[in-house]
Amino acid sequence: MPEDTFHVLLIEDEDPHAELIERAFEDQSDRFAIHRVKSLTEARAFIQKQEPDLIIADWRLPDGESMELLPSQHDPLYTPIILMTSYGNEKIAVEALKSGALDYVVKSPESMLDMPHIAEKAIDAWRARAERIHMQKALLDSEAQFRLLAENASDMIARLTTDGKMLYVSPASKTILGYEPEELTGKISFDLMHEEDRPWVMSLFERRPIKNSYTIAYRALHKEGYYVWLESSARAVFDKNTNELTEIQTASRDITERKKNEEALQLAHSNLQEAYEKTIEGWVRALDLRDRETEGHTQRVTELTLRVAAKLGFTDEEMVHIKRGALLHDMGKMAIPDEILQKPGPLDEGEWIKMRQHPVYAFEMLSHISYLHPALEIPFFHHERWDGSGYPRGLKGEEIPLAARMFAIVDVWDALSSDRPYRKKLPRNEVIAYLREKSGTLFEPRLVDIFLEMIERE
Repeated sequence: MPEDTFHVLLIEDEDPHAELIERAFEDQSDRFAIHRVKSLTEARAFIQKQEPDLIIADWRLPDGESMELLPSQHDPLYTPIILMTSYGNEKIAVEALKSGALDYVVKSPESMLDMPHIAEKAIDAWRARAERIHMQKALLDSEAQFRLLAENASDMIARLTTDGKMLYVSPASKTILGYEPEELTGKISFDLMHEEDRPWVMSLFERRPIKNSYTIAYRALHKEGYYVWLESSARAVFDKNTNELTEIQTASRDITERKKNEEALQLAHSNLQEAYEKTIEGWVRALDLRDRETEGHTQRVTELTLRVAAKLGFTDEEMVHIKRGALLHDMGKMAIPDEILQKPGPLDEGEWIKMRQHPVYAFEMLSHISYLHPALEIPFFHHERWDGSGYPRGLKGEEIPLAARMFAIVDVWDALSSDRPYRKKLPRNEVIAYLREKSGTLFEPRLVDIFLEMIERE
């Protein structure tokens, strides 16, 4: 980035947030000049007088949303905008980026203090995008200008017929794929593609493009016999008179290293997730070894809970947390004394008081583990009851999280259907009768009906 001074328009109505961001830029005053306003009205007045190099705007402002500053027609060369919000929301992020925002930042002390770095990356990204857009526009001006730019581009520039034949390939092909341009000219581009990528890339050529330009990533065969990942920005060229597709112009770059990094990150994430699950399984196994009378209960209720959850329409992400919560629902019993946990007969009132603390113990054990936060609803609330007679907080009705209301039914079903030291399991029809009897008092009626319908079909 050149050592210019970039004029940044900061639109933030909350003084503490604005001061934190301005403080972050203090030691870079030679690079960034910050102009702060508090509303959309002030922002528009500033922009009329001076066009900033970058806009950093709070999502919600006293007189509207900063999305209003984005052009009505998506213009990739419009002044880059970074939107900030106090609430992490994937839907808002997607809407903002689709509407033309360059970046989306969830407010936190860390992100606001890192704003100079975010701003510099945004300006670099915008300039790179602008450079590519200008190049693509220039390619359309004339064949001579096209070749002049192509011959000097680090990207591999190509012109293709509608059936994929390469009419022209720039010298960058030697660096990227190992081929001289003349070795590729006249060849079919699809022949270089990996067999798994070829069909869907060919399908883009077989139908009229929905849009004039698009970017795709695929694997292409290097002259040395190995595959490299290419990212190709393609533009469809139409005849001005007939509006028929005449050729495809592409600019391709090698993204193999980026793909390797992405795969390494995905593998690391997968390994971390596996470590999480193995840790939970270890905790559950430890509890089973301590309380052998209920061994197998946890796995049974987890499997049954996931079946019910699927019928209730939980998302895949929610199902992961429900599974973890079901596996850990009795984790708090690790803190219950052996003489109570393993007592061969019914508990007395004093022992029940201690036993009823196990949801609280589970919360205290697990709440410091951030990845388990969404899973805590079942361990903490699964002994709450629909009529408010449960524990530990005496929640009632829909005050109880749905996952916990659902799990409570499954937990009781398995407990009554299994042998315990102080009683034999009940017959299936008696357990069903019990759940129907307690529907509307201990359990939510709608969930009882859904659960029993599933059970009775088996």
